[in-house]
Amino acid sequence: TVECSESEAMGINSRVELAHAESYFQEEKRTEMMLNGVTLTDPNTVWFSSDTVIGRDTIIEQNVIFGPETTIEGAHISKGAIVGPFARLRPGAELANNSKVGNFCEVKESQIGEGAKVNHLSYIGDAKIGDNVNIGAGTITCNYDGVSKHLTEIGDRAFIGSNTSLVAPIQLGSDTMTASGSVITSNIPDKALGIARSKQENKLNFAVKFFERLKAIKLINTKDK
Repeated sequence: TVECSESEAMGINSRVELAHAESYFQEEKRTEMMLNGVTLTDPNTVWFSSDTVIGRDTIIEQNVIFGPETTIEGAHISKGAIVGPFARLRPGAELANNSKVGNFCEVKESQIGEGAKVNHLSYIGDAKIGDNVNIGAGTITCNYDGVSKHLTEIGDRAFIGSNTSLVAPIQLGSDTMTASGSVITSNIPDKALGIARSKQENKLNFAVKFFERLKAIKLINTKDK
């Protein structure tokens, strides 16, 4: 004979009962995590799988979901590192001390150096990012050519401008910089600025004329209907 609480032996014969069972499991798992030294800022918004593993003194903020077979998906997060809301750390992601991955970022098979920042809406895959590097918002490493994956290397203290595309294999030296919106296809030596974008051209009064033309076309099409 085995004695247990009623909730542990509840039957699941409908989706309503399945939801009740899931709710019970999540409540038990949240309690277990907090008793083991994990801080949950808003426990009711954090969802675990049955095999989720999280180390002591970890802080999990609100609206986080852990998928199956994850120790934060095989990633390594060092002391003082910050992972923003809706960021995804895929296998092989290694965050050094005091590094940061911002909102809506994805990191895969990459080493993020100490104090480095990967800002929001960026994708970093198959890369080695040096210490104190700043990755501007919207930056991506173009690591896949359709057949093979290639490495991107960025030296210490580099500053990568927003919306930069880094076409791997590529190396950026220490203290380098890229201009925002650049597509970088060649190596950048130490302390150099890489610019790879067309020159801006301003057509005076074109914006007004263009919108007037679009409105006229829309009016004609509306009348035809």
